[in-house]
Amino acid sequence: MPEKNQKRELLKKKLFTKNRLVIVNEDTFEEVFSLRLTLMNVFVVGSLGAIIIVFVTTYIIAFTPLREYIPGYASSKLKRDATELALKSDSLSNALKKNEAYIKSIKRVLTNNLDYAKFSKDSITLGAIIDDAKIDLSASEAEMELRKEVNKRDKEEAKKKRPKR
Repeated sequence: MPEKNQKRELLKKKLFTKNRLVIVNEDTFEEVFSLRLTLMNVFVVGSLGAIIIVFVTTYIIAFTPLREYIPGYASSKLKRDATELALKSDSLSNALKKNEAYIKSIKRVLTNNLDYAKFSKDSITLGAIIDDAKIDLSASEAEMELRKEVNKRDKEEAKKKRPKR
């Protein structure tokens, strides 16, 4: 145990012993710069410097266009263009399918190879148009009874909630 304490004391003494860093002009031996340091100060300043360099580098890579040069990162313009091209290709493929179906039907008409049981697209869309004047929006008997019952319940609940005078 005392040996362990002696090692700790020796390490503590080495870390906090003051040393002098002197920069001297070699030709004239004139002292240009002098600084008093401890080993602990050098360690702390070096560690903080390394941490700051890591954070600055991470910031530059993450928030500037430099990240585009790193493999695996794509630019936002490239992503936007890819999405736009995917949408265009999808719409073009849909248009191509419609045109191919149209050309097939024209070929069938020209070769007199018609299927009379099928409906054309135009007849289906014409039948789907709904005339608003023909729709009956009046309430049925069951709906009228339900409305009366709900109104009756609401009145009873309102009477229960009223404070008595």
